Amino acid sequence: MKITVRSPATSANLGSAFDCAGIAFALYNELSFALSERTEISGCEEKYANENNLACSAFKAVCDKVNVKTGVKIEFLKTDIPIARGLGSSASLITAGAVAANALTGNTLGKDELLKICAITEGHPDNVAPALFGGLCVSLLTEEKVFCVSSKPSEKIKFTAVIPDFAVKTQDARKALPSGVPFKDAVFNVSRAALALKAFENGDTDMIKAVADDRLHQRYRTPLYKNADEVIRLAYSVGADCYFVSGAGPTFVFISEKDIAEELNGKLYGVKNGWKALSLAPDFTGTSVV
Repeated sequence: MKITVRSPATSANLGSAFDCAGIAFALYNELSFALSERTEISGCEEKYANENNLACSAFKAVCDKVNVKTGVKIEFLKTDIPIARGLGSSASLITAGAVAANALTGNTLGKDELLKICAITEGHPDNVAPALFGGLCVSLLTEEKVFCVSSKPSEKIKFTAVIPDFAVKTQDARKALPSGVPFKDAVFNVSRAALALKAFENGDTDMIKAVADDRLHQRYRTPLYKNADEVIRLAYSVGADCYFVSGAGPTFVFISEKDIAEELNGKLYGVKNGWKALSLAPDFTGTSVV
């Protein structure tokens, strides 16, 4: 039996909620999976077509959990989520593999169990939680389990991702972070992150501006993103209210009360490094068999 799984893009951190919050967007990867005597992966770049592929790793982690010994045949059918742009391409593959393995082995694991396997595979739950469940999620991983709460952002909020033609690897973005931060900066972020769900749920622009502000990661990572200051200035000129770095970047997500993507693309024309604006609606389904 072969099944097709669809998984959404995600944006992690939302500014102040570093490594613990994320939102799913209606931009998708689709992969097919089938049990097989040996592992085969097709439809992606050759360097990813091996057992280190994250979809394969998550698939095998679930199979190990339910004591099923099998290979897997994976085919990449659609890959709309750009790689290494901060839009959760890794989380998308992980949740797709986990959901597929669960479906093909009898659906014996609940979503909380799947979330823990995904979070361990990824290293933290900020992207995999919204990729699995949809919506806006705040989560934390302990040795015993993953705690996750979710909500739906207000329809009043418009999200615009601005994506360049260059990649930034997560490990490089991590290296840009300091080994320690001032106590007041930690308090600054904790107080704002605590309001994240309610701010987006209510569509409270002033509160979202506060939540999107950050002192733990964005100021250190932004120098990695070419033309960032120009892109931010242009977004504000067409009506953006605030922004946050999407995951490890280099994508920025701008918040506004109107759709600004078309007008912003007009302004971005000619800006170096191929920056393009894309309107993104939240996804509320998460990863599913289609």
